[in-house]
Amino acid sequence: MQNDSRAPAEQVVAAMDRIYGGGLTTTSGGNVSMRDREGSTWITPGSLDKGTLRADQVVRVSADGVPDGPLRPSLELVFHRAIYEARPDAGAVIHAHPPALVAFSIAHRIPDTRILPKTRAICGPIGYAAYALPGSEPLAENIALVLAEGHDIAVMENHAVVCLGTTLREACRRLESLELCARVIIKAAALGEVHALTEAQLALGDAQEPPLPELSAAGKSGEQVRVEDEARAEICRFIARGCRQRLFSSNEGTISRRLGERSFLVTPFGYDRYEVLPEDLVLIRDGCREAGKAPSRAVGLHREVYDAHPEIRAVILAQPANLMAFAVTCTKLDTRLMPESFVFLRDVPLVPFGPQYREPAALAAGLSRRRPLALIENECVLVTGGDLLQAFDRLEVAEFSAKSVLQARAIGGVINITEEARREIHDAYIKD
Repeated sequence: MQNDSRAPAEQVVAAMDRIYGGGLTTTSGGNVSMRDREGSTWITPGSLDKGTLRADQVVRVSADGVPDGPLRPSLELVFHRAIYEARPDAGAVIHAHPPALVAFSIAHRIPDTRILPKTRAICGPIGYAAYALPGSEPLAENIALVLAEGHDIAVMENHAVVCLGTTLREACRRLESLELCARVIIKAAALGEVHALTEAQLALGDAQEPPLPELSAAGKSGEQVRVEDEARAEICRFIARGCRQRLFSSNEGTISRRLGERSFLVTPFGYDRYEVLPEDLVLIRDGCREAGKAPSRAVGLHREVYDAHPEIRAVILAQPANLMAFAVTCTKLDTRLMPESFVFLRDVPLVPFGPQYREPAALAAGLSRRRPLALIENECVLVTGGDLLQAFDRLEVAEFSAKSVLQARAIGGVINITEEARREIHDAYIKD
């Protein structure tokens, strides 16, 4: 797990850049704070552009409530301080206005975090804070009361959401996880009933696999080092791209790339996807892991895919919101609606939840040239390719196709292309 050695003001700016850049708050809305070891609170200023925030604009408020510097702290400082008083374990607070969570707040509902296997574990039980005037003591009391009960997130009635964490990274992680959950539920409403995971299924997702044995410190040739370094850099470029495209989040998104017949690189366990560095990636060879590192818990599935399909050189697991709407409603995505999805995706099978943990070899064996993807109910989309670019392109095409189908349903429904048109596409572009 990464440590953050940046100054408090820099951490606050990084968090605000992330939630604003991710579309989770507006120029004027939302605020971020963290508490340092001396008990001071570092908080975003009031009435300044959140999209251009600088470290020298972050306001330090002493433990006794005195602001330092010429800028005023956020209007919501009152509830940040109330949260820190009610929750001594809290080191950071984020208040944001993500549209999906605001939708839940004005519908007076809480997202069901059981629809995705990690969301409940990351977010915990979600609280609900009664409405009061923004910036007021009653609002601070309402929020603090809910969080004092042990909740780490509170949906604020007819307002927004507030998340806390021991660090800003943890608070961001909770916010992004719940926001994805909310988006998936809203999108899924166009398809049918949302299916929550059972307690047994959630336990299956939480179960820990025995760690792989560590690799011995064998030497590498200069050429091996060069190839591996290039692969590490390429994976990190695609991780960053996936985050920008909202295909990945801080919590979700696993990429691996084959190096040789019995070796591949994979993303590490527990790392924020926005901050993974080439040296954080984990080398897997002959069923052993790079010493001192923990690979993604999906490493076994990646290994089974490579073992079963020598032609596959890249594997991606992701939870983009539009595809997950199909996954949580157990609805198959029809790829034959348009040429691009038919050519690039072929058939996308809908796989029941569970084989990714119990029978990864069987799941891997179901992939083929005709089925380079699989959508796993309530879990993720599994995408393969002859290289990382092809796998990533397929992921984008699948997510865009899912989004187009959902939007088409909103304007009257989906009209399929004719069987003759499908044969024409097949003969022109597929040829197998």
